[in-house]
Amino acid sequence: MYFQIFSLSFLFSFAAGIFSLPSVGMADSEVNLEDRPNVIVFLSDDQGYGDFSYTGNRDLATPNIDGLARDGAFVEQFFVCPVCSPTRAEFLTGRYHPRGGVFSTGAGGERLDLDESTIAQAFQAAGYATAAFGKWHNGMQAPYHPNSRGFDEYYGFCSGHWGNYFDPVLDHNGQIVRGKGFIIDDFTDHAIDFIENHQKKPFFIYLPYNTPHSPMQVPDKYWNKFKEKQLTQMPNSGAVKKGKGIDHARAALAMCENIDYNVGRVLEKLDELKLADNTIVLYFCDNGPNGPRYNAGFKGRKGSTDEGGVRTPLFVRWPGVIPAGNKVNLVTGAIDLWPTLTSLCRIPLNEQQDHPLDGISFDLELKGAKVKRSPRYFFNAWKGKVSVRTQQYRLDNKGVLYDIMQDPGQQTPVTDRPKIKQELQAAVDNWKSTVLTELVEEQRVFPVGHPSMSATQLPARDAEVTGAIKRSNKFPNCSYFGNWVSREDTISWPVEVMKSGKFRAEVYYCLAKENVGVDLQLSMGGHQINKVVNEANDPPALGAENDRSTRGESLVKDFKALDMGVIELEQGVGRIELRTLEMPGKESIEFRLLMLTRIE
Repeated sequence: MYFQIFSLSFLFSFAAGIFSLPSVGMADSEVNLEDRPNVIVFLSDDQGYGDFSYTGNRDLATPNIDGLARDGAFVEQFFVCPVCSPTRAEFLTGRYHPRGGVFSTGAGGERLDLDESTIAQAFQAAGYATAAFGKWHNGMQAPYHPNSRGFDEYYGFCSGHWGNYFDPVLDHNGQIVRGKGFIIDDFTDHAIDFIENHQKKPFFIYLPYNTPHSPMQVPDKYWNKFKEKQLTQMPNSGAVKKGKGIDHARAALAMCENIDYNVGRVLEKLDELKLADNTIVLYFCDNGPNGPRYNAGFKGRKGSTDEGGVRTPLFVRWPGVIPAGNKVNLVTGAIDLWPTLTSLCRIPLNEQQDHPLDGISFDLELKGAKVKRSPRYFFNAWKGKVSVRTQQYRLDNKGVLYDIMQDPGQQTPVTDRPKIKQELQAAVDNWKSTVLTELVEEQRVFPVGHPSMSATQLPARDAEVTGAIKRSNKFPNCSYFGNWVSREDTISWPVEVMKSGKFRAEVYYCLAKENVGVDLQLSMGGHQINKVVNEANDPPALGAENDRSTRGESLVKDFKALDMGVIELEQGVGRIELRTLEMPGKESIEFRLLMLTRIE
């Protein structure tokens, strides 16, 4: 399908005004920066409501995460989106994801519109040190990159999923680096280092872990506990009866225990540095579980707008402020975290903000207050499917009404309350005609050479190809291209060069020995550079050796950087193209990434 490509340049000038954001105002000037609490936000990937011992799962133990509820608050009815990138967008912006332009989980549709401000920018403007360690999934190239959206420090990957969790290739402030050890342990190591280095100044840390999202990989220590374990609470589905999905569920639970271990490490560091009493710690998940397993009896899992696809626990701890064992029953969600956290930290919202938040603050309920609130509609949506939740009811995406208080599994439709159904259907229709219509599925160009970062990554994930070139997997996020068998075939990206200049170009490639001598050409407009590949790089595909169940994602390889030389790029919209001029053997390179670094 063809989508119209439009320029980004007008957005950058517009964004300069938006990014002033919530700031410390006159009423807040009496609050010293050092008196503000730290904030740590954990967000897990594809972990369901039932993947905690606190929520009734008897097949695993999550004592550290459970302890957040014991020592703080458990928000019982907390809602997110059916899949990854929109939940992240809603947390970051305090607004429903259609407003931010997030319409898919890859190929550019996961990017958060540039006129949206973020919670990180609010904390950054208030003087906090900000950092994110993990899966971003809201854009890679600056100014979509985390470092351009309010995070001083970033370490992780920007795609929707990754292909190997042991010693993976990662992004550190826009530069390509090699991770160390298991990916969740590694993210936590970096978070702990950041805490130690910023303990004298308030910090805001976002830890978007990428597990238990597949591929299902976890260190032996955790897998050995589960690999032959009889799971006592598996759903009675057809797939489970046939023995399918058991190892996937076992691996997911093992990954959840690894997450719990790492949450414990962070909490221990806070205790060690005597920061626990002045640190707000939150934990929630981005959608329902990614396979058939215990989910507290709720209907649906990842991808569904039913209760089981969008309901997650929220655990919040702040000793001395949030009463231990507090249970908050108010219907809330990811859109509410910005106003809630800024209120707790006494950072006022900018009343002149161009984009009003959809979320509300529930800080009073967290503190144990009994608050009388007006009835609220909370909407869950994805790919045109919309359901709505009130304190008691859910109207599903097919217009069927359920009483969740009496029927949390959505087993029996409510047919004797037509006025309630009519009221909720009207709310959905209104939301579709107002909020959902803000979402326009356009193919936006990929920015190159934005002034905020020296390097721009253009991965295979975002590229278009012609001819026989094939992706390594139908899911583009960590894929690469192969089967480049014709000089007529090309790899290209629709881009906008933000400022004219000279860029060093590196192509990350693999090439069999018998195909050495391939002559590559990189071009845009009237400028081009050529390079002959004189060195083979033919490593094996990696990842399967670490899988605990069959994967759906691409395997990965150790791609080598080829210095193509320096290319001049002129400001404006165009297409960067990579082609093969000479092919001595049967194939050209396998391609993973183009890195462009401004040199002048």
